[in-house]
Amino acid sequence: MGVDYQRREINSIGSMLSVMASARHDPLARMLNVDLIAVLVAALLPWSTSGVAIGMVVWLAALAATLELRPFLRSLQRPICALPIALVALAALGTLWSDAPWGARVHAIGPATKLLVLPFLFYHFERSARGMWVFVAFLASCTLLMAVSTIVAFDPSLSLKRPGEPGGNGIFVKNYIAQSQEFVLCTVVLAFPIITLLRDGKIRQALLLTAVAAGFILNMAFIVVSRTALVTLPVMLAVFAMAHLRWRTNVLLFVSAIVLGALAWTVSPQLQATTDKFTRDYRIYKELNQPTSIGLRLEFWEKSLRFFAEAPVIGHGTGSTRGLFEAAATGPKVLAQAQVIGNPHNQTLNVAVQWGTIGVVILYAMWFLHFSLFRGEGLAAWIGLMVVLQNVFSSLFNSHLFDFHEGWMYVLGVGIAGGMVLRARSGGEVVESSGTARP
Repeated sequence: MGVDYQRREINSIGSMLSVMASARHDPLARMLNVDLIAVLVAALLPWSTSGVAIGMVVWLAALAATLELRPFLRSLQRPICALPIALVALAALGTLWSDAPWGARVHAIGPATKLLVLPFLFYHFERSARGMWVFVAFLASCTLLMAVSTIVAFDPSLSLKRPGEPGGNGIFVKNYIAQSQEFVLCTVVLAFPIITLLRDGKIRQALLLTAVAAGFILNMAFIVVSRTALVTLPVMLAVFAMAHLRWRTNVLLFVSAIVLGALAWTVSPQLQATTDKFTRDYRIYKELNQPTSIGLRLEFWEKSLRFFAEAPVIGHGTGSTRGLFEAAATGPKVLAQAQVIGNPHNQTLNVAVQWGTIGVVILYAMWFLHFSLFRGEGLAAWIGLMVVLQNVFSSLFNSHLFDFHEGWMYVLGVGIAGGMVLRARSGGEVVESSGTARP
């Protein structure tokens, strides 16, 4: 089954290349190709890592045929573009003062390099009017994954994951953390069009989207959900309520959420097990010094703060984290204090250990400016706002900006939604779906 799945991925990439070649003499068709490839990448994101990586290379190649150099170079002067570039540049410079082997230094630059795609996405989707196509493709793909996840929960043999591989029931590909991130983002983003449709009297469309959102919630409640999702979902819903609903409605929804949440926890063994694991893991770590999920995070964070204090300005250099943990490991390997890792499971500490205060300032400045970009009305602004908010909060427990799946969710979400917001503000020429241009 896995071989057939990879073969289908390769065929999809081959189709992209064929479409690109057929439109090399038509400027508007080339623009359409760039949009369609982005649509395909978004559809592949919930399912594939290699497909996304290859697809983005193809997308950049297709974009190169439409890129106007001077306007693009001017766009790089924007802080929303300059700061991601600065963070990657710092990662490259950090190899010069790191004590890690050169292979580890070069490898550690890789997770940050996806941020270099952000300026290209801002630039292209400021010109194109098809950005929403990409988000619809991602939503449709996640909806299909939700249906497949439900089927796999009843018949685990259909999963592409190897038997016994961690991740939980209901996981067809990837892992439960990535799947939960997708479902949480889709659920919260759908709240905006649902409310808008209800206010416009479009009840059927609103009910359809409500059913999709409910499907994501039910999947997380009764099949599988990550603890990070349990923390970030209420925060994101609270932001939606404060931004788009009246205070009386917020009070009613808050009470309803507590009642429904308590009811869901009562009838869902999955939610009970996930929440109980918080306290159980902490108790096992504190009393028995065993390496549980929460216990290891606390151990990693405590040591990372020590590493940061040793080199607070420029850090220990790119790729230095694993070596530092190896030197700090104590006791038998089965105990928490002896565990070694190259990622402290916190984005801030991941940056701080390697690049010190300079890296942390650049990271938070980038998050702040990207967050500020989406202070406005409209669905694109709402999508971008939720993508940034989710990444910031989930990065308290993981290095999600540098992780492959969650990092690409951030880059694609912020880059495409940001381009759409910039286009709306500038009122410049955009390319319509028909291939014609209008002011």
